[in-house]
Amino acid sequence: MTSTAQAPQSGAKTHPEHLGHVVFITAAAAMGGFLFGYDSSVINGANGGIQDRFDLSSGATGTVAACALLGSAVGAAIAGRIADRIGRIRVMQIAAVLFAVSAVGSGLPFAAWDLAAWRVLGGIAIGMASVIGPAYIAEVAPPAYRGRLASFQQAAIVIGIAVSQLVNWAILNMADGEERGKIAGLESWQWMLGVMVVPALVYGLLSFAIPESPRFLISVGRTDEAKKVLADVEGDIDLDARVAEIDDAMRSDHQSTFRDLLGGKFGLLPIVWIGIGLSVFQQLVGINVIFYYSNLLWQSVGVDPSSSFFYSFETSIINIIGTVIAMIFVDRIGRKPLALIGSVGMGLSLALAAWAFSYQNGNDPLPTAQGAVALIAANAFVLFFALSWGVVVWVMLGEVFPNKIRAAALGVAASAQWIANWVITITFPDLSEWNLSLTYVMYAVFAFLSIPFILKFVPETKGKKLEEMG
Repeated sequence: MTSTAQAPQSGAKTHPEHLGHVVFITAAAAMGGFLFGYDSSVINGANGGIQDRFDLSSGATGTVAACALLGSAVGAAIAGRIADRIGRIRVMQIAAVLFAVSAVGSGLPFAAWDLAAWRVLGGIAIGMASVIGPAYIAEVAPPAYRGRLASFQQAAIVIGIAVSQLVNWAILNMADGEERGKIAGLESWQWMLGVMVVPALVYGLLSFAIPESPRFLISVGRTDEAKKVLADVEGDIDLDARVAEIDDAMRSDHQSTFRDLLGGKFGLLPIVWIGIGLSVFQQLVGINVIFYYSNLLWQSVGVDPSSSFFYSFETSIINIIGTVIAMIFVDRIGRKPLALIGSVGMGLSLALAAWAFSYQNGNDPLPTAQGAVALIAANAFVLFFALSWGVVVWVMLGEVFPNKIRAAALGVAASAQWIANWVITITFPDLSEWNLSLTYVMYAVFAFLSIPFILKFVPETKGKKLEEMG
């Protein structure tokens, strides 16, 4: 996709009456982020039922949960090129259809491999939404509000995670607390996966209510339509001059390729490795273990299924609070200080959780004191992640790369992130059965290792123009 981070700057201010319209279309586009978070997390509530229904081992359960991430890598890779050919709105609509089809198929599987296939399809939609939402928002948002509006995507993701946990909890209660309890002939875990068809349809309908990106319209010669969109979102401006500005910027864009990233001692340019490092460390601390497996995790230490769903929802609310904190402070104290605070907090929290889980004895519940510590530590870990690495990494990946390689470098870093996410997700069930405490020690080590990585290699991008990155 043509670089969206470089959309031309303008001194024009959006009038208040136009800002409401901009907020609406931004929120509609961010619905893809909501589905991203919802689909990524909904499997958490269904894992136990899936494992029991298909008599799966822990490793096979992890494979079913993680296979969506492989689809996500594919979706992220193809979304940009498709969007440049047929438009941003059409890609949103394709993603909405894939989400809906995946939801229905996942709710009505006849075998584990069938379920895995539907999860991969949903993963492709996740990957597409993770790319097209931020791209569209960057292209329609007026320059004066672009930073704040861009944060809608991350906020939508964490809200999607929270809502999926709440819906799972409500469905479980309707099934009398049984993960395989029947509701209208279907097991509760099937409803959990199938209900995602509702937000998918909402996303699809909203895509018909918002305009195409003016940048895409100009690229295909639909200048009059582009002017109308610009007038709606940016107010009283010189439309001819604005169109010419965007057109000139697009003509000067460099379409970066993987070849542009080659160089240095280790095959890739050093800044590319920094982007990969940020992406990988974000996942190796084990954050998605909390969102994919927290119900199984709490049940394994003696919490009943109904309560484990409540704890998972509580964790999602903490995730939202942490994200809001990050949105407030990322431009105030800088990216590196926030990341360092998060690394220290995550490392200590994970170490505390590892200590608590060391008291686990087979399938027996944790002692009361250690159980309380484990719950507090898990929530503290999520809070420190959300107020730091959860937001900072996405901000820095959009800023740290030079203009001439930004698009290609972002693709490589995003792929590294999906792969690291997949590795952590697929290995956790077997690792937790082997030794849950040492598994958390490993995640804590990665959190502490991120501290010297930030101090030595990561540049501060606060207050710098994109053109200064080199």
